[in-house]
Amino acid sequence: MTSAAKAPTPPPSEGRAAHPDHLGHVIFITASAAMGGFLFGYDSSVINGAVEAIRDRYDIGSGTLAQVIAIALIGCAIGAATAGRMADRIGRIRCMQISAVLFSISAVGSALPFALWDLAFWRIIGGFAIGMASVIGPAYIAEVAPAAYRGRLGSFQQAAIVIGIAVSQLVNYGILQLADGDQRGEIGGLEAWQWMLGVMVVPALLYGLLSFAIPESPRFLISVGKTDRAKEVLAEVEGHGVDLDHRVAEIELAMRSEHKSTFKDLLVAGSRFKLLPIVWVGIGLSVFQQLVGINVAFYYSSTLWQSVGIDPSSSFFYSFTTSIINIVGTVIAMVLVDRVGRKPLALVGSVGMAIALAFEAWAFSADLVDGKLPTAQGVVALVAAHVFVLFFALSWGVVVWVFLGEMFPNRIRAAALGVAASAQWIANWAITASFPSLADWNLSGTYVIYTVFAVLSIPFVLRYVKETKGKALEEMG
Repeated sequence: MTSAAKAPTPPPSEGRAAHPDHLGHVIFITASAAMGGFLFGYDSSVINGAVEAIRDRYDIGSGTLAQVIAIALIGCAIGAATAGRMADRIGRIRCMQISAVLFSISAVGSALPFALWDLAFWRIIGGFAIGMASVIGPAYIAEVAPAAYRGRLGSFQQAAIVIGIAVSQLVNYGILQLADGDQRGEIGGLEAWQWMLGVMVVPALLYGLLSFAIPESPRFLISVGKTDRAKEVLAEVEGHGVDLDHRVAEIELAMRSEHKSTFKDLLVAGSRFKLLPIVWVGIGLSVFQQLVGINVAFYYSSTLWQSVGIDPSSSFFYSFTTSIINIVGTVIAMVLVDRVGRKPLALVGSVGMAIALAFEAWAFSADLVDGKLPTAQGVVALVAAHVFVLFFALSWGVVVWVFLGEMFPNRIRAAALGVAASAQWIANWAITASFPSLADWNLSGTYVIYTVFAVLSIPFVLRYVKETKGKALEEMG
């Protein structure tokens, strides 16, 4: 790396003024990296179509089933925790390729399990890949995107995730139709649910192939002394009119001045265990995002609808329509988050989710007639489920990540984000692992619990969360 004495300090506007010569090529690079987000969404929700088949094939109860579904989140947490350091050592592209290999292995292994234990093992492997993709994709896109387009290109990751969720449900629905509506029906010697889990190998291989077609991050190249190659990439993504020497010096200066925050930086001065209030706010946002039960809609929706008498084919279709609503809500959030602000969107989302969840709780409290909800309650449950996902997607689904990226002071941002993300994975696991047993106990009562958390999120946001719209990161304190 070039020393400070040899590298003049560049004008701060140098990188911001960059405009690529070929924006379409930059979009291709960004979209290729965002394939990791697509696989994140796909792998997270594809299990939705296999839940009841796994329960039936291995003759397991709700508690064991929940652990098989939720165990992937252990891999997610490990992958997310290790991806950053791995990327700094071997590069962003190499990490993408490792992630693609792990996604492929997980898909094939999950489709061809010998027993329940190895199905769980393959899900952990897939979870590790999800965790890696959740970190590497946004980091790479931020490092290669020209500043003038960074916000819009950065949104590719979130868009890819929700599209991945939708495509997984559409593929599941299509496979179920080929199997005549039977999740355990045979297609080419394998049961339908095995095909559902195995098809993911296709986008995983595509992700791996695309990773060979895009350049390494300039930031990583500079960190390992490949300055000439870094200049080539910068010219490729920011335009040949940019002063490349100044851009390299700018990146070097930023890297030298970075403070590597640690857990100790998150503690109140003089305390060994007491976290700073702003860290608790970040943890609260992460936890509330999960405790409203959003992942029930993506992991268990087909099981949920079948439990109240809807046939498998229709339940798979409703899972797909819910994922489309998720995309619509995400687009709305992306349009409004910088116009309306983060805090108003979060409050609107909390109110909408609380009302929708309350209606779901009411609908599920009805006694089943011939194994089905009465018509009125069935319609209310379906509409309320879609409304809940819509309000989540246009608010907490996007806003929480925006808040977490902006709210922390520079000196603690990295460490605080790590703690908040860990809290989110833990809360995600708690909801995922508990739902089948809670639903067996009392489905309506389960939704009452989610409603309570949605209601509690309102005073939490009003009292503790500060608006970050329009503020520079350096203003956060």
